[in-house]
Amino acid sequence: MSIIVTGGAGFIGSCIVRALNDRGLEDIIIVDHIAETDKWMNLRNKKYVKYINRDAFLEQLPKYSGRVSHVIHMGACSATTEKNFDFLYKNNLEYTQTLWNFCVENQICFLYASSAATYGDGAQGFDDRTDISQLRPLNGYGYSKQLFDLWVEKQVLKPKQHVGFKFFNVYGPNEYFKGSMASVIFHSFNKITETGEMGLFKSYHNKYADGGQLRDFVYVKDICKVILFMMDHPEINGLFNLGTGKARSFYDLATATFRAMKLEPKIKYIDMPETLRPKYQYFTEAVMDKLRSVGYQEAFTSLEEGASDYVCNYLAKGYEVY
Repeated sequence: MSIIVTGGAGFIGSCIVRALNDRGLEDIIIVDHIAETDKWMNLRNKKYVKYINRDAFLEQLPKYSGRVSHVIHMGACSATTEKNFDFLYKNNLEYTQTLWNFCVENQICFLYASSAATYGDGAQGFDDRTDISQLRPLNGYGYSKQLFDLWVEKQVLKPKQHVGFKFFNVYGPNEYFKGSMASVIFHSFNKITETGEMGLFKSYHNKYADGGQLRDFVYVKDICKVILFMMDHPEINGLFNLGTGKARSFYDLATATFRAMKLEPKIKYIDMPETLRPKYQYFTEAVMDKLRSVGYQEAFTSLEEGASDYVCNYLAKGYEVY
């Protein structure tokens, strides 16, 4: 039985393909929209049977009835700055609904990416046991993910398994082609390499020092471990946070990057653009009790360990692909 991985040439998707390969699984169909990007480079060390363009895939979907065990849906427009909501609605909601219905009809396991962006400004907290109808995302991307999460709650017919993941701030190898949406560690490494220093935003909140804004940074290899855990436990269903459960500051992140590069930290504080200040989030931290309650016991990689592995084994080696 084949495994379909949408977004399989992208950041998280290609890392999942690597994790599947490491398990000896090679009957993988990769769906993505590579076009003129260099995402194909993420596939050079992967084993899979076929690549299908995202736009052509839905037409071909019926012929895979009875031939697929899992659909791992990581494909989406993940740009929080995307302004074309019609595109987000079609790509992030309707496309995902079509895959869900295919999995229902064929009783296939469906694992998919939601997002911590659904939590909006965090006024309702970051607990995946909260009533999601109370959440108010701050951008079109987060809202498009929220719409699917809400739609799932109303479905009477469900796939063999359905698990959604609210990813927090994911970083790690294979994110090299995400441009401005790549992680702060990726941009920090490049900035430090170029100038020897790193700039962090000043704080405009009296509770937080400059560079002291907090995020839940989660290493992509931990994401892969959770995906594999869910594949091993088809009895588990639901919507789960996927962070570390421990918020860390951008100062900690920058310092960890300098240390991994064997350099003394040289950090300067820069003005935050005025347009960003009113909606800026100063704190995100995943509540991880729900994932733990279904039996996931693995420890999450610390920021220092993750930065060291990422910098030393991937970024410093010419953007080595995982």
